[in-house]
Amino acid sequence: MIDTYKTVTSNSEGFYSEKGSKFISLAFPVRSEDEVRENLQVVKKKYYDARHHVYAFVIGDRGETFRCSDDGEPSNSSGMPVLGQLRSFGLTYTMIVVVRYFGGTKLGIPGLINAYRTAAADALNNATIVEETIDASYSLAFTYDDVNFVMKCLKDFDAKIVAQYFTEDCRLDFMVKLSAEAPLVEALSKNYKVVINKKDNV
Repeated sequence: MIDTYKTVTSNSEGFYSEKGSKFISLAFPVRSEDEVRENLQVVKKKYYDARHHVYAFVIGDRGETFRCSDDGEPSNSSGMPVLGQLRSFGLTYTMIVVVRYFGGTKLGIPGLINAYRTAAADALNNATIVEETIDASYSLAFTYDDVNFVMKCLKDFDAKIVAQYFTEDCRLDFMVKLSAEAPLVEALSKNYKVVINKKDNV
């Protein structure tokens, strides 16, 4: 089971020029389509005099949501090559906008594909890329008598405790890698006094 993904940590830029046309590429970390729209508006405002603002994005732990736009360039000549670079780098929660200033000479479809692909790759080569863990989140309720049992289970499966509440009874929140989720829950379930609740990841 895949329980990690790769993404960029901060904004980065790249550049490519061909026959007078300039291609400025900007990569952003994004968590939602709202962020995609916000970043696109910022770029369009900053580079208001550019001919095209081509973009692509991938979001979701497994990159299940993605889209690209040619923004007036010939169909599949620009947005798809940019999206292709996000896929090639194995990234999610990332968007790229490539701004084109037309230089007066048409590049043709192969030239456009190469230009947008190269510009997008330059922004990603200049980015800091990290691997993040996909975790499942849980809360537990148990008695003081079961503290050692619970702690041993969490340690055995390398779970991370994110909050603890010890009052009249014991409660804690933890996160665990997806690959260890099922065996950890099974281990905890062997003690009927431990109440297990899965939390929605936000």
